Amino acid sequence: MTEKKTWSDRFETSLHPAIAEFNASIGFDIELIEYDIAGSIAHAQMLAHTGIISAEEGEQLVRGLQQILQEYQRGEFQPTIDAEDVHFAVERRLTELTGDVGKKLHTARSRNDQVGTDTRLYLRDKIGDIQARLREFQRVLINIASENIETLIPGYTHLQRAQPLSLAHHLLAYVEMTQRDGERLADVCKRVNISPLGSGALAGTTFPIDRHYSAKLLGFDRPYANSLDGVSDRDFAIEFACSASLIMVHLSRLAEEIILWSSEEFRFVILKDSCATGSSIMPQKKNPDVPELVRGKTGRVFGHLQGLLVLMKGLPLAYNKDLQDDKEALFDTVKTVQACVQAMTILMEEGIGFRRDRLQNAVESDFSNATDVADYLAAKGVPFREAYNLVGKVVKTSLAGGKLLKDLTLEEWQALHPAFAEDIYEAIAPRQVVAARNSYGGTGFTRVKEAVDSARDRLDSSF
Repeated sequence: MTEKKTWSDRFETSLHPAIAEFNASIGFDIELIEYDIAGSIAHAQMLAHTGIISAEEGEQLVRGLQQILQEYQRGEFQPTIDAEDVHFAVERRLTELTGDVGKKLHTARSRNDQVGTDTRLYLRDKIGDIQARLREFQRVLINIASENIETLIPGYTHLQRAQPLSLAHHLLAYVEMTQRDGERLADVCKRVNISPLGSGALAGTTFPIDRHYSAKLLGFDRPYANSLDGVSDRDFAIEFACSASLIMVHLSRLAEEIILWSSEEFRFVILKDSCATGSSIMPQKKNPDVPELVRGKTGRVFGHLQGLLVLMKGLPLAYNKDLQDDKEALFDTVKTVQACVQAMTILMEEGIGFRRDRLQNAVESDFSNATDVADYLAAKGVPFREAYNLVGKVVKTSLAGGKLLKDLTLEEWQALHPAFAEDIYEAIAPRQVVAARNSYGGTGFTRVKEAVDSARDRLDSSF
């Protein structure tokens, strides 16, 4: 049997070894150690500030906690499963260093509010890191966009050729998605940045603590107003997982496009060796592993969101051991999003090259300028629906004759409708089709240049 825990004097025997292993979280919550120490330092300072312990005792605790942090960072403090969790590991080491004073650290505190504090400090930190990575991703997309304002690319609806676009306009759509991602994380952080410290196990404490003081020391906006809610709330974790899922949705959409664009059927981009692999049997292959992995890992993050929702849906107030399972999902979500944003940033900056010749040929060899023929007639007074139906017949006839709209003679155009004139050819040229769409938010080159400048200006601001 295992050694009895310091908290188990109410019990006559220790945990069965297999149950002790099953119950332990030190294998993954060691991730929180630096945040646990930060929270403990603030708690010790608050205890001294309120006179619950002496100033000298508070200083001893702080020095001991700082030493533990240094030991951990040097690799000298590596708790094992007998510590059960990171909180006990730190407290036990603190007691070894400071004697009975170390046993006073847990005054007016429970592991329930302690782990809630640690988790919030961790997530607040990681949200800032992810936002920084999103800004770098935006910077790369904006740089590519600025070089491709007048590069044309087919635009699609239903994965069918629709209308030609500025390549910059296409990429800036992902900048806008990423902007929302960063703003969502900033909003989530408002709910993350509330302190549960001092809520106790569930009902608060009889000691004259100052929860606002400890919250301020840790940079929280305020403490939880209800102790039950303080120890049992995981809404912030679910909100983060939801925001993380949307980040992955956006990365996965771009990943899917790159996979398509790099295929022989599209050939819009080339994959560079730095971000592609080969086949073990087919020497001609170059595989888009990075976007495929991002697309695959998206489901992993979705799964964590679903898991957290199911974890919480049936829990009565207040804390339940089920909540131990929130951390692995949260940690993996953070690491997956960090890695995927970084990988897509590198892929876009170094791993692909756009084939402008192929893109130009693509927009010149389809009927994606058909809407512009209808617009041309409408501008000359023909009711749009009438023009729309007429152009549909033109496309049908051209397809049957193996022609594109640009191949029709002026006589053929005028036989269809007398409003057609020589300027029809300029109106349906792909570059003019794109340039003409200068409505706000449109793909016209003037608007896209403005959008690039606006997006670049925004890079220096916070989400």
